[in-house]
Amino acid sequence: IHEALAEMNNKISYLLNTVRCVHRYSSVLTPKSSATARKHILWIGRYSDPLGNMNFRKLLLNILPSLHGSSLRFLSQKTDVYSTGAEALVHEKASQSSLEVEKLDDSGSLKRKHVVDHSDPFFTSLQKCTCPCDALDLVAEAAVSIKHYANSLTMAWRLFKNLSEEQQRYEKQLIFEHVAFEKLCQQLLRNARRVTRGDLVFSLHALVNLGVPQNTLLVQTLVRVCQEKLNQLDNRCVSVLATTLAVMEKDKNVSALQAGLQLLVEQRVSSIRDIFILQNLMKCLGKDAPIFLKKKLEMAVVREIDGLTFPNALRLFLALAAMNYCSLPVLNPCSKKIQENVHDVPFRVLISILEACHTLQYRNVKLLSALADYVSSTAYLWDKRQIILFLSACETLGFQPTELLDIFAEKVTEDPDFLNLKNLLIVLRVYSRLNHVPRGQKHLFFETLHNCLNKCLPQISPTELLKAVYSLGILGYLPHHALDELLQKDSKDELTLSDDLKEQNTMMLHCVKTCMELDSPSFTKPAFVLTENLSSLVSLSLRKAQEALIELLGDENMFRQNVQLPYRYHIDFEIRMDSDRKKVLPIAATDDHPDSHVQRLAFLFAPMSAFCLGTTHPQGKLAMKKRHLNKLGYHVILIQNKKFQEMKSEDAVEFLKRKIYSEDFFPEATVQDN
Repeated sequence: IHEALAEMNNKISYLLNTVRCVHRYSSVLTPKSSATARKHILWIGRYSDPLGNMNFRKLLLNILPSLHGSSLRFLSQKTDVYSTGAEALVHEKASQSSLEVEKLDDSGSLKRKHVVDHSDPFFTSLQKCTCPCDALDLVAEAAVSIKHYANSLTMAWRLFKNLSEEQQRYEKQLIFEHVAFEKLCQQLLRNARRVTRGDLVFSLHALVNLGVPQNTLLVQTLVRVCQEKLNQLDNRCVSVLATTLAVMEKDKNVSALQAGLQLLVEQRVSSIRDIFILQNLMKCLGKDAPIFLKKKLEMAVVREIDGLTFPNALRLFLALAAMNYCSLPVLNPCSKKIQENVHDVPFRVLISILEACHTLQYRNVKLLSALADYVSSTAYLWDKRQIILFLSACETLGFQPTELLDIFAEKVTEDPDFLNLKNLLIVLRVYSRLNHVPRGQKHLFFETLHNCLNKCLPQISPTELLKAVYSLGILGYLPHHALDELLQKDSKDELTLSDDLKEQNTMMLHCVKTCMELDSPSFTKPAFVLTENLSSLVSLSLRKAQEALIELLGDENMFRQNVQLPYRYHIDFEIRMDSDRKKVLPIAATDDHPDSHVQRLAFLFAPMSAFCLGTTHPQGKLAMKKRHLNKLGYHVILIQNKKFQEMKSEDAVEFLKRKIYSEDFFPEATVQDN
């Protein structure tokens, strides 16, 4: 129903635009030709671009002879530009002298300040325009001053940007073919030096965003005039100009103007009190701004942070990401404001917030939890592909939205048909990295993903197949049919790639083969595991743990360090105990007399990045390693090394004592239990 309504709306929109297109030229049509034109409208009912229909294009050209062959003739040397009629591009040459713009008066100031006269009927009519071409119609009928032309252009852009993407494509062609658009551009070019500073920057902004080529003489002239009037621009105009330059390609004039703008911002930033202007400058200056300027902008924002509104908080948050500058004094208040208004955040902005967190390496668990809770509570409103996009962004941050993962797993098992190959690979990557097995539906979920993978086997590439099997292997599931396909490709060397991917593929293939052996139902715990001491030296990050164990156990002979195991696994420290976990046994004694009743403890001091954000839940690769060490007969103690390093020495000793002599052993013990 929604698709049918959307198609109907598009048809109606195109029909109304077509009627308006013909009607706006009624003053130049004879009654007979006008009637003919209306008859032609009747057969434009299909969902298509009317301007793509050659008969309709010929109709417009026949009834509008004055437009046939006309084009924007405001070109710099040897450049292309949009044309009207059947021609797509034209080439126009301009003499070098035409590129030059006269200097400002010696005073460098405007003769008088232009103010919009709201009693002027023109501006009253302009406010009533409902589409870009309405504004151009008004130009053709009543524009008499450069103020009229400039404001009409700005209004046309304002109305244009509110249209849908498809409507914009259609409307843009109508704008460029409009009889008044060429006249408007001629007036702007002729009076570029006479327009007010506001009209200057807004006109440039409108032309660039409407798609007028940057290398046209008109755009280049406005850029040059902006250079000359730069010091006269107020803060609002500077903000608009920065926004415009941010979307323009680099050339000599643009680069020169950007450099001047940056110097101007450096001088003025301490006096800017408008937080909207500040965040816009941050976004537009971007990551290439010098660090001292980023710091100045940060200080200016902090001064005004008390009156922060939700819209500005959202813009500031994203502006900091655009500038690639992590400012906690700004981010934290913005984060709090976003949490309070999370229900007002559009979906695409939710994704932008997550991407900004990744760019800034900003790990605010409360913010991420608020976003995830909101999406979970409204999951029935979102398309499954939107949820995939959100989960993928969370996975990039290492954040585990547990409830949403369970909800989405249920949606997958109920309706797996939407999972094409691309979405399937994303889902496998997300669940494997976050080490998430849905509650109460583990087997069904894995079987569903396995069946989807089997359907994709005829079209899947060797590398994609390896990634899919690797992800399922991390979760402890062996997709047998896909495994057979993978091993066949491996035997034919189809997994061999360029050097930059060879190492990654080799690692994934090794993990898959390890899972095939250790996770097989037929695998039994070995009575003896061959180990090797790599070195008696430990890294600086483990020195504190070594000292704590020596103090606790009294002797280095009571534990092993840097132990290498089969399957390329490595453990930081190993301790052996009696079966009751009451006594630590010397390493040498247990080596000489292997005993199945000896308990072997493996200590893994892992970085925070190996755990899901804000939790003690291990991510996929660490969880797989723990599972495999358990299969080899080890009890594994996972410790977040950063937290352990923050402990006082006596607290570290007490922490290890509790873990070693614990009666109820917790395999996932971490320092956060302390």
